Amino acid sequence: MSKKVLIIGFVWPEPKSSAAGSRMLQLIEMFQQADYNITFATTCSKTDNAFDLESINIKVESIKLNDSSFDTFIKKLNPNIVLFDRFMTEEQFGWRVAEQCPDALRILDTEDLHFLRKGRQQALKDQALFNISYLQNDFAKREIASILRSDLSLIISQVEQDILITQFNISPNLLYYLPFMLDPVSIEDQKQVPNFKQRQHFVTIGNFLHQPNEDAVNYLKTDIWPLIRKELPKAEMHVYGAYASQKHLQLNDPKNGFLIKGFAEDVSEVVKQAKVLLAPLRFGAGLKGKIIDAMKTGTPCVTTTIGAEGMYGTLKDTNAFIEDDAKNFAKQAVELYTNKIYWRGKQKNGFRILNTFFDKNIYLKDTIETIKHIEAELPLRRQKNFIGQILQHHTLQSNKYMSKWIEEKNK
Repeated sequence: MSKKVLIIGFVWPEPKSSAAGSRMLQLIEMFQQADYNITFATTCSKTDNAFDLESINIKVESIKLNDSSFDTFIKKLNPNIVLFDRFMTEEQFGWRVAEQCPDALRILDTEDLHFLRKGRQQALKDQALFNISYLQNDFAKREIASILRSDLSLIISQVEQDILITQFNISPNLLYYLPFMLDPVSIEDQKQVPNFKQRQHFVTIGNFLHQPNEDAVNYLKTDIWPLIRKELPKAEMHVYGAYASQKHLQLNDPKNGFLIKGFAEDVSEVVKQAKVLLAPLRFGAGLKGKIIDAMKTGTPCVTTTIGAEGMYGTLKDTNAFIEDDAKNFAKQAVELYTNKIYWRGKQKNGFRILNTFFDKNIYLKDTIETIKHIEAELPLRRQKNFIGQILQHHTLQSNKYMSKWIEEKNK
């Protein structure tokens, strides 16, 4: 009999809108290939951009927050594995899973370390250097508690795994490095992408609801694009992203070639038509989906240290110029846009990096084997994680009675 996986999502996966949505579909594919029956449950309303999970034979379930109907649902389902798509869903439902299905393996997919992103954002607001005080924020206390309560946490960036181990003394046994899992790009596919002469203009892409993307677009408009436009008066900056609000649309400036294009129905298509992708991220965490899109489509890019973090391992030859200063960023963008030799070299680097670090065939089998091994020794594993037991006990007690109070109040 096939084993069952319950995925509890904070939102419906939107692979056309965010890297997080693509990541979720990669995890679903991994479990499907291992012959697991998958149910996806969320409290969120379905959006127009939501992926149709039922089209790939995934059962979907609408669940309620602070409602004992979830207890009935999960007890009947009796999953072998429960995957939380970020720490907030573990906070909301982890105690219920532990109470109703104590033998289920609880896995947390961190997506990225939210506390790292929040700390960097605060440092930017304060115009201060990022240090340990920004790292040890309230989000860190919540997110790390969630990691400790879980049997295994999937970490998308080796940099973030190192932070958890060295800065917070998290046991490596609780962490598993799992980056984006992608199809390799064949030599034939590499030859099919548009060449240097066939491309024009700059592109950036990113969900506008994601604050690092919103900041990057504003920074691009005010500090970087005027410098590029001065050198390349005929070039245009094409800005794509889901959920552009009125304040984002007001950045549209056709006179100066800064165009807010909004939602991209086909991300690969718009990125592969551009000559250079710009990703001037000033804070953030995890791996950057836009840089992955650039590598897949053979589009060189210019990004920041934050944008490049975790993307290239120790490689020096990447698909990007990496600059944190606005003037140098603009200078490198112009250089990449006009220099065919640099451009072609960066393109080749991108394909090589994608096939070296993100080939799904490297990770699929090992990840499933790791999960099965942890399932087999789950009681012993939990005994060794006594801090996790403590946090589970106190969270269950406090969240349980708060949730029951809210449920009674809402009747």
